[in-house]
Formats: sequence, C-alpha cells, structure tokens
Amino acid sequence: MSAPVGYDNYLNFINCQLSPPGKAVARKTNVAVTISRQSGCGAHVVAEKLAQYLQSHSSKDAPPWTVFDHNLMEKVLADHHLPEKIARLMPEDRASNLDDIMYELFDVRPDSQTLVGQTAETILRLAELGNVILLGRGGNVITAKLPGVVHVRLIAPLEKRVEHMQQYEELTRKAALERIQREDLGRSRYLKKYFARDIEDPLLYHLVINTDLVSLDSAARLIGDTVLNAWAK
Repeated sequence: MSAPVGYDNYLNFINCQLSPPGKAVARKTNVAVTISRQSGCGAHVVAEKLAQYLQSHSSKDAPPWTVFDHNLMEKVLADHHLPEKIARLMPEDRASNLDDIMYELFDVRPDSQTLVGQTAETILRLAELGNVILLGRGGNVITAKLPGVVHVRLIAPLEKRVEHMQQYEELTRKAALERIQREDLGRSRYLKKYFARDIEDPLLYHLVINTDLVSLDSAARLIGDTVLNAWAK
C-alpha cells in the first residue's frame, strides 16, 4: 500500500496545476472524484490505488492525481489563515456537538458553520482544478453541479469492516466496532446537519460499490474507468 499523500505531494499538485498556460494539458473539462465511505471498507486503499491507476493513464506532463483526506485540513488552514489547532476541531466523524459548545464558550475560534463553509470553499476550488480524489466532508454534495466530477460511495457488511479495521489498525474487535459505529454516525450527522442530505441516498452517487463483493483493486479500476470515460466526454 502506498504511503499517505502528505503536504509535499500537495505542493507538487498545486505547482503543476498553476503552471504557465503553455504547459497546461489540453482537455475539455477538469475531472475529480469524491468518495463517501462506510468506516472500515478500505476507502483509503482504494483512493491510493485509484490515484495510481489514473496517473498511469495520464500523459507524462499531466498534474499528479492527488488524494485529499486528512491533508485537506492543511489546505483549508492555509487558504483561510487559520491556526493549526483549528484542525483538531474539524473532524468529519465527530458524532456530538459537545466539543463545539465547549470551545465556543471558552475559546475564540470560528464557529462550526464557518469552518464547514471554509472547508467547502477549498473542496470546490480543488475539484475545479481537477485531478483530485476527495474523501468525505460532503464533497459529493459540494461539487454536485460541477461537470466532470464522479461521485462514489464505498460500503461493506459490518463484520467485514470490523475485520478490516482489526487487520489494518491493529485494534481489538470491540475497539474496531466502537470506532466504526462512531465514525459512521459522525459522518452521517455531518452531512445531515450541514448539507441536509442522507449519506445513504444512492441518488447522490454515480457508483455504490460493496468492497466485500468487489476487491479493492477492482473497485479502483472500476472507478478509474468511469473517470476516464467522463474525461473523454
């Protein structure tokens, strides 16, 4: 499995995207992918494999296909000149508003609506640049009206996700189950609270893939082929 995409990769992506017009890759529309996922279904692995697959089908001077997940917050902080400590207050998978209330009472920071709005601005800007794979944070809703963005939902049976979490995160079964339940609930509430959408609504996605029935490699290729078809239009 590839190493997670870090800030250096992000800078490489931005530098390529902002290269002089003469060096730009000609294409009809910029293409991006949003991935919504149930916790523990292998989304990070699929995203990295997808980036590699799409890069292998791109011209040598094309911008690098880049995965944005936790590193998305680095971009949000830079875009909006926010202190680093804000990042820990912006998790997509938090199920409760208690932290929001406590920080609003005892610390000075942007309220959650403002932070989500700033995150949405950054997601939209990245999707407009193209060659990005955006995990979570309502990316599919935020970019719904942009042409060339492919929206994917990854799912799997609970027991398979628990096994996956145990294997990759080295957790006990109880800890894996608790984490999955917490993250799934938090992500569902995030989309419902800030975007008034049901995360399980299949009409929000081009593809809904069960990673128990479809291997992670096959899932990446399936998404990749859909993206390449969208790119060709």
